[in-house]
Amino acid sequence: MKQTPSSTLPPMQVAILPVTPLQQNCTLLWCTATMKAAVIDPGGDLDRIKALVAKAGVTVEKLLITHGHLDHCGGAAQLARDLGVPIEGPHEADLFWIAKLAEDSGRWGVPAEIFTPTRWLDQGDTVTVGNLTLDVLHCPGHTPGHVVFFHQPSRFAVVGDVLFQGGIGRWDFPLGNFDDLVASITGRLWPLGEDVMFNPGHGPRSTFGHERATNPWVGDAALA
Repeated sequence: MKQTPSSTLPPMQVAILPVTPLQQNCTLLWCTATMKAAVIDPGGDLDRIKALVAKAGVTVEKLLITHGHLDHCGGAAQLARDLGVPIEGPHEADLFWIAKLAEDSGRWGVPAEIFTPTRWLDQGDTVTVGNLTLDVLHCPGHTPGHVVFFHQPSRFAVVGDVLFQGGIGRWDFPLGNFDDLVASITGRLWPLGEDVMFNPGHGPRSTFGHERATNPWVGDAALA
């Protein structure tokens, strides 16, 4: 990958890599000034994640986790060991899910290992990646400890399985809750602004404005 002088680049760049048979969007996010990076939701296929890191020419300084489902964090323990980096997130309410990773691995046929984050995250926290600062929003409903990462200057969010293009996350898993999920989306995501682009946990990117206009679950017309 040809590098461009950082002065001509936006402060943050992002690449998406679908991983595991569940095609979960692992996100590589980096600071263009420092070329320091975070891997968000390394669910598996670690060799492919490492190849993406090498292609981008960045140095991973931490792993960030949106929630405790195996397709989002099953590879976190091994990747953290391999790279010698900390794990930040999710919210501690997802300890229940992380404790089930080995059990769920057998059920879904996806390798997964239990881990303890270096740092649990909560509403109002921030995480840093190089010179970047990302806001943490606690958005329960899909899981009780789900968090979203938002970079305000770039108007960009990584929302995990809270919101999708044309859909929302499942709430029928243990400790899921539909009312909490809708409240997370409308109370914590929509106020960030309609221009915000987001990476969902599966499928294509969208914007909050597009989802407010068209989403059959949480669009303005659906909730009117």
